[in-house]
Amino acid sequence: MIKKVKEYIKLIRVKHWLKNGLVFLPIFFSITDVNLKNILTCILGFIIFSFASSIVYVINDMNDVEKDKLHPIKKKRPLAAGTISITQAKIVIVLLIILMGLMMSFIFLDIHNIWAILIPIIYIILNILYSKWLKHIPIIDVVILVSGFVLRVMYGGVVINCTVSKFLYLMIIFGSFYLGFGKRRNEIIKNGKKSRKVLELYNKEFLDKNMYVALALAMVSYTLWCVDASTILRIGNDYLFWTIPLLMVIFQLYSLNIEGNSFGDPIEVVLGDKVLLGTMLLYIITMVVLLYII
Repeated sequence: MIKKVKEYIKLIRVKHWLKNGLVFLPIFFSITDVNLKNILTCILGFIIFSFASSIVYVINDMNDVEKDKLHPIKKKRPLAAGTISITQAKIVIVLLIILMGLMMSFIFLDIHNIWAILIPIIYIILNILYSKWLKHIPIIDVVILVSGFVLRVMYGGVVINCTVSKFLYLMIIFGSFYLGFGKRRNEIIKNGKKSRKVLELYNKEFLDKNMYVALALAMVSYTLWCVDASTILRIGNDYLFWTIPLLMVIFQLYSLNIEGNSFGDPIEVVLGDKVLLGTMLLYIITMVVLLYII
């Protein structure tokens, strides 16, 4: 029984729910919007997006089950390994849709903003289109991945009626391009271009260059947010610029990983490197001190 439960947890990829922590970004940086009601609303929003992303993961695994059987890592996924059947996976999708719908209705009744319902639906539709067609189109395949991160941040702002800085949006966009190109790069190195059709249209040199262009733009956007007059006014101090080199170190540690013996999956990279994880925790603690204590 316990083993079966673990397989279902692997199927919906609970570990990858960490990406949905971006829902908390708007409330974390807003400062003035932090209260118990908004925190609980964001937690609910996090669960909604977690269910939405799990629906997408299961659908993708159903569509790619035969290809995954040939992949050195993906062959261990429940559907590819045969530990969970397609029928059972469909039941999981139905249950997730019902639970997600109930939670979205609850938030909508509280804030009366239709985007509380539309954003998760848009996310699912975009990813279904990605799974069916868009993942075969170079650049567009990464754009869809980037849109997923942006929608998470946008949702976090919608559920608490908070305006997110354009500089933060740009940082998320460019940072996501960096992650997306990095993942494609390592897929080519580890598995070759035959493992994914779209990889035949990429090359390592192109991905290398655009990875680091995106990284540079992400750092510039974050720097502009830190020194922006409206940010300083809202926070009450100008100490955030000290976090810029710390974030740069995080990106450098991440880059060191994906240029080493890694498959490039962001969650696997972060959880697999204790130094990187520790540095990220240090960044979060530093931000808490600068935003809420000093």
